[in-house]
Amino acid sequence: MKNICVFASSSNKLKKEFYEDAKKLGDLMGQAGLNIVYGGSRLGLMYACAGAVKASGGGIIGVMPEKLYNLGVGNPEDCKEFILTKGMRERKAKMDEISDAVIALAGGFGTLEEISEMIVQKQLGYNAKPIVLLNTQGFYNSLINFFDNIIEYNFAKESTRELYYIANSPEAAMRYIQSYNPQEIKFAGKF
Repeated sequence: MKNICVFASSSNKLKKEFYEDAKKLGDLMGQAGLNIVYGGSRLGLMYACAGAVKASGGGIIGVMPEKLYNLGVGNPEDCKEFILTKGMRERKAKMDEISDAVIALAGGFGTLEEISEMIVQKQLGYNAKPIVLLNTQGFYNSLINFFDNIIEYNFAKESTRELYYIANSPEAAMRYIQSYNPQEIKFAGKF
């Protein structure tokens, strides 16, 4: 486990608790000598987490589509590696390719789309990476309820609950990732 992909909001207008958890997660990752794979910007929770990773001794790998980079929001200066992609689909594919685990901090539609794709990839057996939703301030409670409905109404099997882990603190997220054993996953590729 070396590269942790972090999906997160690019908003600078959130409650302080969201930034505090992003920074705490980054501190823990950096102290563990891990790299963050993130969207490559200087904005929001993603930048708060990435900056803390670097300040605590870890590395930053930024992955950004050319269109966003051309808007001037890129952060190649802080990155040990900065990768430009043609578009968002290539960006996600590259982030998936080079990461060993995934953590979703609070975020908007982009974060929802990214974490949903990772869960489906795992469900279909394309990877067995740990996937964590960091539930700061109960942010993901409604989504978790929606996931429960998917299972309750038989749109997915009960075993799909094992596809992701809900962490209520950065410490819990890191404990889960560091103790994760992909051999214990029994559901991947089974329908």
